[in-house]
Amino acid sequence: MHQTVALGTEFWNDSCALPELKEAIENGAVGATSNPVIVGAAVSSDKVRWLPVLDRMLRENPEDTEDDVTWKLIEAVAREAASLLLPIHEATQGRHGFLCVQVSPKLYRSTEWMIEHGVTLAALAPNIAIKCPSTQEGIAAMEELMARGINVNATVSFTVPQVLATAEALERGIERALKSGIPRERLHPYVTIMVGRLDDHLKRLAERDAILVDPGYLNWAGIAVFKRARQLFLQRQYRSKLLAAAYRHHLHWSELIGEDSIQSIPYTWWKQFNASDIAPRKTLSEPVSSEIVETLRRKFPDFVRAYDEEGMRPEDFAGYGASVHTLRQFLGGYQQLVEWVRERMLP
Repeated sequence: MHQTVALGTEFWNDSCALPELKEAIENGAVGATSNPVIVGAAVSSDKVRWLPVLDRMLRENPEDTEDDVTWKLIEAVAREAASLLLPIHEATQGRHGFLCVQVSPKLYRSTEWMIEHGVTLAALAPNIAIKCPSTQEGIAAMEELMARGINVNATVSFTVPQVLATAEALERGIERALKSGIPRERLHPYVTIMVGRLDDHLKRLAERDAILVDPGYLNWAGIAVFKRARQLFLQRQYRSKLLAAAYRHHLHWSELIGEDSIQSIPYTWWKQFNASDIAPRKTLSEPVSSEIVETLRRKFPDFVRAYDEEGMRPEDFAGYGASVHTLRQFLGGYQQLVEWVRERMLP
């Protein structure tokens, strides 16, 4: 991973689990991310640390609901993870060292509630960036948070139309922040493309609709979208930084190495990459085979929607198949965490 960083890619750990994050920082990571699924995995895999914290919260807050306690626990995990990254944040004068914390997935239909929750979460530490979904409502929330000087990271994002709409909104937010006197060096917006989840979506469609396609081609869909988006970001000089997430195979690392991007890699994946015999090289500017792109375009209308600049309108983002699947998973992951809390409340 140090070689990958030396080639210009910013490396983040795609988890807030404390032991993983400590090791990732030793291997060059300068950021980390979380969501309900990630937090649930982090606390369930480290019960020795987090069960006493949870039990204390239950004793000290006897009238709290399950959701109240769940968010207190999420916030406690976020504070600890952010503290590990704070030395990087301070050493780089605020350019790096962010922990991304996601607003409640239950709020995905309300811009105002996402803004309100984002403001609360941003107050946990000076190096918090707020994750909202790249839906019409979430994009509006991120613009307002950015205008208030709160850094954001777009999630539930898989397509070129989504990242362009998000980047345009964040440009407006940045300009509003600057006009209100917020220094430019404090503003660091991120826009994610969940490359593996786009691949997953097309694979589900291929199975459902009996679409015959070289299975290897489906592993390039997210990569093609990410590289196309990066070209457009550079051409339009957006101040947001693209971030790749949702890894499924080594191409999601080895084909996206280069400047002007971030790779948020799960612990198990970057450990495999470290142990591999693949020599990192700059690949981000290399185009995906035109045969692969044209085959995907011909066989999958949802790839066209993902790859073309005008493939979707903002009102279509929440209904895109990968968005629906991911929102359902985030809601389910949050509910699992609530149930874990319930087990301690009602033993």
